[in-house]
Amino acid sequence: MKRPNRPTIADLRALKGKRQLSMLRVETLEEAAAAQEAGIDLLSVPPALLGSAFREAAPTCFAIPGLEYGDFITAEDYLRAAFAMMKSGADAVYCAASMSTVRRLRDEGIPVCGHSGLIPSQATWTGGFKAVGKTAETAMLVWNQVKALEAAGAFAAEIEVVPSEVAAAISQRTSLVLISMGAGAGGDAQYLFACDVLGSNRGHKPRHAKVYRNFAAEYDRLQLDRIAAFKEYQADVASGAYPAAQHEVAIPADELAKFQALLPD
Repeated sequence: MKRPNRPTIADLRALKGKRQLSMLRVETLEEAAAAQEAGIDLLSVPPALLGSAFREAAPTCFAIPGLEYGDFITAEDYLRAAFAMMKSGADAVYCAASMSTVRRLRDEGIPVCGHSGLIPSQATWTGGFKAVGKTAETAMLVWNQVKALEAAGAFAAEIEVVPSEVAAAISQRTSLVLISMGAGAGGDAQYLFACDVLGSNRGHKPRHAKVYRNFAAEYDRLQLDRIAAFKEYQADVASGAYPAAQHEVAIPADELAKFQALLPD
């Protein structure tokens, strides 16, 4: 698949320490197109969104779909899925599996973005869904995670809910492109979910999220309008106001007469 003016891994690495990249998790083609127009650098996307329509919507955004933990078992499973995603327009894949799996993907030339800090699929090992790295011991855990990914051949790592000073110190000592989700500005990219940015998330709002719009209120207004329209339609059907003449197909009177004459008594 053609890659018009999209950044390469080498481009992203060359930007490390020079400017902050922007990253969004998008779920729809409309969000992808908006991210493209807004100049967002990196996109996290559901694998199902990939394809020609996605690339038409976001031709120059660097796309990272997720090899979701638990959906695959063996390294071969991950490898097969990764190749399919790359063929569908991905530029890299996200993978929170073992270092041996990351290494297997990298051995085949597939760019891998790993995960460090609060890793949702492994949160039980670090005390649940809370910050990681608030002690010297747990900060070293994050450091070791990042260095293990580096050694396995990953090109980037999401660093999630880690103290900003810890993330900055690690970023200065790794070649990985560190993508910060709630880990301050010391990394190389900032990552938020589009649903949080747009204010359409009705669930838990993370501390690091920043809401720029109130789409939830707009969706509520549209739903009320939707119900009102459906009620009006229902009333028109019941009263006979719909369909009216303009909604029907006409037949010339002479043709109708011929048709009626052909009908049996």
